[in-house]
Formats: sequence, C-alpha cells, structure tokens
Amino acid sequence: MIKKVLLAFFMLSGPAWSTNCYELNHARKVFAICEVDVASEELRLFLYSQSGELYGQFGKIDDALRLNGQSLGFAMNAGMYHENRAPVGHYLEDGQELMGVISNAGPGNFGLLPNGVLCISSGQAHVIETLQFVETSPECIHATQSGPMLVIDGKLHPRFLPDSTSRFVRNGVGTNADGSKAVFVMSNSPVTFHQFGSVFRDALDLPNALYFDGNISRLYAPELNRNDFGFSLGPIIGTVISAIK
Repeated sequence: MIKKVLLAFFMLSGPAWSTNCYELNHARKVFAICEVDVASEELRLFLYSQSGELYGQFGKIDDALRLNGQSLGFAMNAGMYHENRAPVGHYLEDGQELMGVISNAGPGNFGLLPNGVLCISSGQAHVIETLQFVETSPECIHATQSGPMLVIDGKLHPRFLPDSTSRFVRNGVGTNADGSKAVFVMSNSPVTFHQFGSVFRDALDLPNALYFDGNISRLYAPELNRNDFGFSLGPIIGTVISAIK
C-alpha cells in the first residue's frame, strides 16, 4: 500500500521523465540508449554558466537548473574539445556561436572526413554532414560539430573496417529522417567504429549518425542508474525537465 501511495505521489508531483533510456544487446555487445522526442522535450547544449564558468560535470548543470525550478533529465558529452575544454569544431549555444565550422580534413577522429554537425532547431534535430551543413546553412538554436560521421544516408562511414583492432568505449547520436527523434548511444564496453556505427544503422534504423567521442565518454541517465563522473568535460548535451515541486 505504501509503495502504491509513493508511486502515485511521484507520478503527480515528480518530473516528467519523457526521455526513454534502456540497454540494447547488439552483436554480442551492450549499449546504453536514450531516445529523445525532440518535439516534446527541451534538448540543448551546455558549456559555460551565465558567469562564464565551465560546467564540466553533469551535477553542476543540474544544480544550475534547479535554481530555476528545472532539472537535468538526461545528458552526455557532446563533441571533442581542447585541453581548456573549448570545442574543437563548430559550437552554437542558444543562438550564440562560440566556434565556427571546420570543413577541412585534419588529424584524429574529428578530421576523419566526412564529419558532421548535430543541429537542434525548434522541435527538430538533425545530424548533417559538414559540407552539406555549410552549403544549406540550416537555422539552428544549438549545434555541435564532431567526427567522424558514423552513418551517412544509411551507409556506414567508408573508412570503417570490420576487422579493426581499435576499440574504445564510444558515444554518439543519430537522428531519424524527419528530425523528430534524437537517439543517443554509449557502448558499455570497448567497441570498434564499425561495431558502433552498425548499432545506429542496423539496430536503430537511423539514416544519419555522428560520433561524439571515445574513452572519455560519459552518461547521465537516472533510468539506468547512471551518473558517470571523471575529469571535466567540454560540450555537454542534455534535456531540461521540470524539477520536483
């Protein structure tokens, strides 16, 4: 009886946990998945507080949101960054550009073309290949560039090798064709790029997906009892929900 009363109270007064997080088994690997309905949830990027201080941790973002009667629903790191935590590629937050688009090839995973941009607009989110992003200049409220692309129009990145020996814990995002859903994925164990990209293409049936990072990948997902902690992060993406009253 007590459990039923507590459950009813939570449903009436607690936050609206609309992000759907779960674990998925694919090709003998386990992946944490968080699906966001972009039309009904507030999905956004976080880097610096209003005072200019680096957030760096999920807890700091949640603390700041709670001052405004909100809370952090789900979050993960959202793109590569320099030692000072500044974003490597294009970064746009609340319409303010902190870093322009980098369209040329370069060293490391970021420069493994084609790379791409996650563009969040009003009620939609799209993963867009960088050159297409430059050409079309979509209107974004938030945007983060990273690389490489994992899935491009339904095909894996051409440089991914099925027999690669490079394995890391990896995280990234994919979007559906109409931009109504963004799906965030993190491997629970080290995987190759080919294994990671195939989750988006084969298991989740998403036409476009973008790699965020590897090795330092972290996730905040209360549904999965995840609140990963470590060194300060650069860009972070997450959903904002109403806090418990």
